[in-house]
Amino acid sequence: MAEAADNHGTPRSPARRGRRLPRGRRQGLALLALLPVLAGVLQLPGAAPAQAAPSGSKTVEVSVNSVSPAVPAADDTVTITGQLTNKGKQKVSDARVALRMTGRPLDSRAEITSGAHRTGFNWAQDGNELVGDAGQKDIKGGLAPGVAVPFTVSVPAEDLATDGSGVYQVSVAVSGTTPATPWDTVLGIEHTFLPWQTSERDTRTGLTYLWPLISTPQLTARTDPDEVQTPYFISDALERELRPGGRLQVLLDEGKDLPVTWVIDPDLLASVHAMTSKHWVLTEGGKKRVAASEETQQIARAWLDELQSAVQGREVVALPYGDTDLASVAHRAEGSSTVAKQLSEAVELSQMTVESVLEVPARTDVAWPVQGALDPSIVNVADRAGADKIIARSDSFKESSGLTYTPTAVRSIGQDRTAIVTDAALSRGFEGDMVSAESSALAVQEFLAQTLMITLQAPNRQRSVVVAPQRTPSAAQAQTMATALRGLSNQYWVTSQDLAGALEAKPDPRARRTVPSAGSYPRKLRAQELRPETFVGIRDTQQDLENFRVILTEPVRVIAPIGNAIKRELSNQWRGDPDGARAYRDDVRHELSQLTGSVTLIDKSDLTLSGRTGVIPVTVQNNLVQDVKGLKVRLTSSNERRLKISEDQVVSVPGGHSTSVKFETTANASDNFTITAQLYTADDRAFGEEKRFKVEVTSITSTVLLVIGVGILLIVLAGVRMYTQRKRAAAAAETDDGDDGDNSGDDGDAGVNDPEAGSSDDTGPADEARTETGEKVDR
Repeated sequence: MAEAADNHGTPRSPARRGRRLPRGRRQGLALLALLPVLAGVLQLPGAAPAQAAPSGSKTVEVSVNSVSPAVPAADDTVTITGQLTNKGKQKVSDARVALRMTGRPLDSRAEITSGAHRTGFNWAQDGNELVGDAGQKDIKGGLAPGVAVPFTVSVPAEDLATDGSGVYQVSVAVSGTTPATPWDTVLGIEHTFLPWQTSERDTRTGLTYLWPLISTPQLTARTDPDEVQTPYFISDALERELRPGGRLQVLLDEGKDLPVTWVIDPDLLASVHAMTSKHWVLTEGGKKRVAASEETQQIARAWLDELQSAVQGREVVALPYGDTDLASVAHRAEGSSTVAKQLSEAVELSQMTVESVLEVPARTDVAWPVQGALDPSIVNVADRAGADKIIARSDSFKESSGLTYTPTAVRSIGQDRTAIVTDAALSRGFEGDMVSAESSALAVQEFLAQTLMITLQAPNRQRSVVVAPQRTPSAAQAQTMATALRGLSNQYWVTSQDLAGALEAKPDPRARRTVPSAGSYPRKLRAQELRPETFVGIRDTQQDLENFRVILTEPVRVIAPIGNAIKRELSNQWRGDPDGARAYRDDVRHELSQLTGSVTLIDKSDLTLSGRTGVIPVTVQNNLVQDVKGLKVRLTSSNERRLKISEDQVVSVPGGHSTSVKFETTANASDNFTITAQLYTADDRAFGEEKRFKVEVTSITSTVLLVIGVGILLIVLAGVRMYTQRKRAAAAAETDDGDDGDNSGDDGDAGVNDPEAGSSDDTGPADEARTETGEKVDR
């Protein structure tokens, strides 16, 4: 049963519930009740004040906004700035802010982690206030509720209570009184760290920091059908990242002067390169396109030029084109020949893109699964893609409990494969919201402290650690990472090296070399993987693309934008965004459908064939700007025994034109038939949609035959009559030639009265008919 509580919410003691305590215990409770008062009245120098209840140390929020210098030397002055905010409802009087230290260095990395997450006041861990005015400062006028007051505390480094080299926790505490707690007590506290290294070390830890340039896919599969194929972008998001203050511009500005290894998605390079020329930006959910300005093109050119200069002479790791999600491929599409082909092409295209855009060599033998989480199937997929070096993370590749120090990152995992196990604490150190000065300052100090502690764990053992931060750091996170790396410059305990240097380090024989099992793969990451329909869609799209390319005279105009877009469908950047992944995948599918639909059979209306034979014309339309070749047109009858159609017709169609072909038909009977017209590629794969139309075959009737026969008979009779007339005319002419001269004067009468001789009306038409016949033969 829950204890009863008084009006202030404090649980009542057994005595207050009416139960009488033993005399000795009553005296002890009375003494405890007087301790806060005695501590406030009789506090001695250096003595710890009474501890408040757990909620007391949270009355005032303490924000530490800067620690300078981050790694002090003996002759430095350490300055800590921040602000105090009274979160309570009562004014804090006699307020002062002071630094607290135990004077004892921390023993392990676990203590650093614990101290970073601790929020309350604990005298054993936070220690006493530093003696003297330098380590504390009074807040004049106290702290009114809800009011933020800035503070600055400075103390000579030689006055800090330190006991040699090591990592020290520094607590910034505010003390004072309130009407509810009239004795002096700690009302708020924040913890940070000071790395302290007084002398140069013979053995330093090698540190490799990976600097990622990766972005969400923005380039679509769509291009204009012009000579340069003007590209389309999903939005202006990439442009915003490239502008001054944008995420990618900050990453470039900060990284170019740091000793880092660049890890780049070549698709980002290709996309920015496309932005340097004319391009379209889609707005209103893709319904409207806007021409990019010359300013946008200039921003893209400047960013690429700056990056090209930054990576000269530096190591560049090129991820598979589009930053392929290796874990999703391994878990959802292992064994898919289509996906395997896409991954292989992505690696090949990756190196070509980096070398052509940045003009530097790039290594493609390194794989980076999301968050460095591994299992055997992921390792196998990476290896098949040509990456025998795979980046893991120590929270996935857990070491044995017997290892008391952080081992070297690289280790062999068998079959000539190498795991690069990055340090989880260092890699995740900047994942939070680094916008606030407090978050950034604390993250920097913890990062520096962790690196020093790694060296102090085994000061005489040479080791090499690798840091792989979040894949797409924000601008604030990038600035914080850069601040931390600059804080390590010229320090005694670390030395910077590129990834090649880390790979040359001697593996630690005690480090774990067994790849985590499939069952240990994080459930959260598995739930974010690309969905199965993604791979089904990729397979179908790739198949349609292969069918399309064989008929094109300039296939690269289609293969490049569509093929690269398919690779982007496999990106790690779609994790946690299934709707975005689906929308992008549907857009790629739609664009390919639009292109393939530009080569099609023109719809045909129903027709009628009279007789046993006939001809069916079919037209192929090509609305592409390039020619198509090797297409076959095939007509199929619904009853091939009754209506036979001639063999396939092969066509080539110029861009923007149409071509017609004719099919001969033979019918055995009158009937209605459904004809299916379909285009096929040279390898006999169906292309495009089939077209159907009706054909009616009619037989030749007796009436039609009678009409035809009568017509032929009339033509024959007319010919006979013409022949007879000509023969009579010729005979009459011979008779005239044999007559005597005595009869010559009677010729005219004889011609008129002799009905057999023919009149002018008879001979005229005969001559006319002959003339007409002679002209037709000459043409």
